[in-house]
Amino acid sequence: MIDQKHIKDMETYVKEEDSLREDIIANSRLILKDSKSAIYSLHRKDQKEAKKSIDSALLTIKKCKPILQKHPHLKGSFENALEEYAEACLFYGYVTDKFPSYKDIDVDPIVYLQALSDLTGELSRKAVLEATVKNKKEVQKIRDLIHDIQGILIKFDLRNGDLRKKADAIKWNLNKVEELLYDLKK
Repeated sequence: MIDQKHIKDMETYVKEEDSLREDIIANSRLILKDSKSAIYSLHRKDQKEAKKSIDSALLTIKKCKPILQKHPHLKGSFENALEEYAEACLFYGYVTDKFPSYKDIDVDPIVYLQALSDLTGELSRKAVLEATVKNKKEVQKIRDLIHDIQGILIKFDLRNGDLRKKADAIKWNLNKVEELLYDLKK
């Protein structure tokens, strides 16, 4: 009936995947940590440290990609880490005026759009920091970008999923920044 060689091949594949699962999970945690560190550094205006963290995350991503090509079932936690990495790259791009495309950071369009949606949260945090030093021009720039991001995501026919939930949160971030602008005009 079933060829024993195929069963042995499948057994080897499953064992290999099981042993690699923990590696992917651990590497995903490193990518998340480095990406969050990059965002934190950018809020502290430390671009050099942010770049080091982004580069470190990228090295880990490159290490994981060949494994994930052979074992696509292990992508779960990695996808979340990749999204955080994309968000860090986008925030870094905003700060350095070199906003990357999804191709520039080598992620698929869905991961990019999710990261773009999450970016609005980091931008609104930055707007709060800028408002505390009365930097109305920067708060206005952030408001305009969040508005543009909202306009981009409105063009997509988003179903009820993670991307839809993230896109819906943009309006709250936009509202928050608009309130900051209003308060700065007083």
